[in-house]
Amino acid sequence: MSKAQELREMSDEQIQLVCKDAAESLFRLRMQAQTEKLAAPTDMKKLRRTIARCQTVLAERAASAAASPAT
Repeated sequence: MSKAQELREMSDEQIQLVCKDAAESLFRLRMQAQTEKLAAPTDMKKLRRTIARCQTVLAERAASAAASPAT
């Protein structure tokens, strides 16, 4: 689900929801990493990349909206 192409097909609200869920999951994993050993440490990397993809797609949309103002 976190492929950039799949994110580009979503609405802004859906992307923000995916980003928020990933951030919450990352927070939980960070807390878990401090208190106990993680079962899959690569999950943190995957979530960080998902958040970055969401932010990139949203920034692309904001830049394209600013570059072509509606009349």
